[in-house]
Amino acid sequence: MIDPHLIKKDFPILSRMIENKPLVYLDSASTSQKPQSVIDAITRYYSNSNANIHRAIYTIAQEADDAYEATRESVRAFINASSTEEIIFTRNTTEGINLVAYTWAEQNIHEGDIVIVSALEHHSNLIPWQQVAIKKNARLAVIPLSRDPETPYLLDMEWFKKYLIENSTSIKLIAITHASNVTGTINPIKEIASLVHAHSSAKILIDGAQSTAHLPIDVQDLDCDFFAFSSHKMLGPTGVGVLYAKKQLLEAMPPFLFGGDMIREVHQRDATWNDLPWKFEAGTQNIADVIAFKEAITYLTNLGMENVRQHDQKLIAYARAKLESIKNLKLHIPKNNMDMTGVISFAMNGIHPHDIAEIFNSENVCIRGGNHCAKPLMESISVPATARISFSVYNTEEDIDIAIEAIIKAKKIFNIS
Repeated sequence: MIDPHLIKKDFPILSRMIENKPLVYLDSASTSQKPQSVIDAITRYYSNSNANIHRAIYTIAQEADDAYEATRESVRAFINASSTEEIIFTRNTTEGINLVAYTWAEQNIHEGDIVIVSALEHHSNLIPWQQVAIKKNARLAVIPLSRDPETPYLLDMEWFKKYLIENSTSIKLIAITHASNVTGTINPIKEIASLVHAHSSAKILIDGAQSTAHLPIDVQDLDCDFFAFSSHKMLGPTGVGVLYAKKQLLEAMPPFLFGGDMIREVHQRDATWNDLPWKFEAGTQNIADVIAFKEAITYLTNLGMENVRQHDQKLIAYARAKLESIKNLKLHIPKNNMDMTGVISFAMNGIHPHDIAEIFNSENVCIRGGNHCAKPLMESISVPATARISFSVYNTEEDIDIAIEAIIKAKKIFNIS
């Protein structure tokens, strides 16, 4: 079991006081805080081994090479990829998805083909496919939310099955989030993959930005073709993302960026490309932060992702019970706690989410108010915006209690009963 009170001590920022109030951080779906071990790793690289990678044979350069590639192996093990050749470092989830859009999709999506997304998508896993559809004169289909009042905020899987079977020869890609950054909904990726492989030759891309810090991830078990995620949402530094892709797909895909280190041979008028994974890592990479990302993976691995999941479930249950007792507050989350990660969106009659977030800030509680880069989802659930609290391993029930007091304060200020 996880003891968040002990974990909190590993995160320097969480000891900060502002106007004599403790910092309560409930915005980890946006970016997580960083443990001291991650911060120390960045300092250690710049203090002891600052050199470019894959270019030199002197000692500190070799140290940098080894540390950088050690992170790749840690990522491989964390998501159970079959080879480090399948692990591409990017800047973030968004770049990983765009990499697929500009390479694999450029080669494989044609006029009349279909790309399927869902109503739960973040803009990062929607806009690239909108642009692909426009450029290629392809079609973009959207899996709607269930209309069953017993399964709110879940996808309509019956619609998906029917559409998949009826359009199996035209569907080329399903690009879908693993977990929603608004409702917390966990999509049934294994079921979706099984259906897709049974009825079509389409590929499956998973936006794992919101799931990788909360759920055990096994890309081979999920049987996805692409899986993108970010370091900064899983206790690691910003500016580091990962694209996992099956080796045979990466071998067939052209490079995304051209320049140094992604080449094998260069002549005046032609060039050949480097081996995987370096074929997709042009130029000097974000070396220090990639190296520090290994410490974040180690931190989560030592906690145990099953324990992380149990901690999420405990906080979800506690927060739901508190929030459901507040009049004029509406939750925008699934009914079943097991169907969601530690993300809870809510709206309050008579108070805009931005005002809620501002009042929370006056209590030194960090939450997000807005459309959360998921405007089409907001349209689907008929709200302009929501307030959102989101958890990580360092959050406690006391943090939730302070958040509840902030909601009560907001109601008093706006004279809401």
